[in-house]
Amino acid sequence: ASLALDNGLARTPPMGWLHWERFLCGPDCAADPRRCVSEQLFVEMADRMAAEGWRDAGYEFICIDDCWMAPTRDKQGRLRADPERFPGGIRKLADYVHSKGLKLGIYSDVGNKTCAGFPGSYDHYDLDAQTFASWGVDLLKFDGCNSDSLELLAEGYRRMSLALNKTGRSIVYSCEWPFYLRPVRQPNYTEIKQYCNHWRNFYDVYDSWSSIKNILDWTALHQDSIVKIAGPGGWNDPDMAMIGNFGLSWDQSVTQMAMWAIMAAPLFMSNDLRHISPEAKCLLQNKEVIAINQDPLGKQGYQLVKDKNFQLWERPLSGRAYAVAVLNQQEIGGPQNFTFSLTFLGNGLACNPACSIRQVLPASRDWGVYSWISSLSVEVNPTGTVLLKV
Repeated sequence: ASLALDNGLARTPPMGWLHWERFLCGPDCAADPRRCVSEQLFVEMADRMAAEGWRDAGYEFICIDDCWMAPTRDKQGRLRADPERFPGGIRKLADYVHSKGLKLGIYSDVGNKTCAGFPGSYDHYDLDAQTFASWGVDLLKFDGCNSDSLELLAEGYRRMSLALNKTGRSIVYSCEWPFYLRPVRQPNYTEIKQYCNHWRNFYDVYDSWSSIKNILDWTALHQDSIVKIAGPGGWNDPDMAMIGNFGLSWDQSVTQMAMWAIMAAPLFMSNDLRHISPEAKCLLQNKEVIAINQDPLGKQGYQLVKDKNFQLWERPLSGRAYAVAVLNQQEIGGPQNFTFSLTFLGNGLACNPACSIRQVLPASRDWGVYSWISSLSVEVNPTGTVLLKV
């Protein structure tokens, strides 16, 4: 019998907010209470998520990353929150987050220390899982720093999965297992999906176009080994959405949103919801794009064609539909046209004998009905993407 992570969770890619990229470990809370990683920060984000349409758009998790812990465990060997950052403790914060109709995520590490040097879960998997469950935690991001060997790394990821299941609480399990394996060996994704709800394959996202581009290039290069495993209960995680920060232009923000929908990616924003432009908010809450990201068929999309200037991606959707993205890779000049035959799509089936086409991004509009043998010409801004539903 398989020891599958049959926790019934993450039937579609999870959505939420995660503090890491935007806030990192943050400054000392006395020095800068608005930007430090603290109870206050999560309470304010939870308030915004509930009041400003984020929860209703599907963003349900609010996640703590590294740096939440006290530097040592308590006398019983249990993890505890840093008393200056989280004076009320995690249980109180979880209760508050739940009162807003949201779920709380937390962070730990498979090794003996977290990436930032706080106590890791090695040798404490069962105890830590019970602690998180007793606090009312709904998601665990489990990092892979400071593990002594690949064997211990794999054993730790498996053991924490079983420990979470044993608590009887529904806790989404977010892994970095394949990322830490990859330099040395090819991950066994069938096994990883038995234990994890989503998993990171590649480096941390940065607030920059080169970072988004590298993630897309890596994903396309490895699509033969990663696309087929994704589906209800387990997803490839290309890391957080940078929309609403500083590094991406408008067109690049549209590209990230469109491509994360094509890739069936978990959608965790790392931004400051207290200071976000109306445009970024509108893009992140776009119902049509979210519907593609959350499509119940749960198939991850893939790159069909790449030439010097353009990439063409498709994602099979429920109801015999397809999401199609045309990305202009050029970083010079103005908008460019990309023309392709509709017979390319869905192994020739997407438009047979005809199909209706709707543009979703950068703006929503109907393009009408096309026959199987038509060509489509799409004009795309540099580093931008046009997302269609066929």
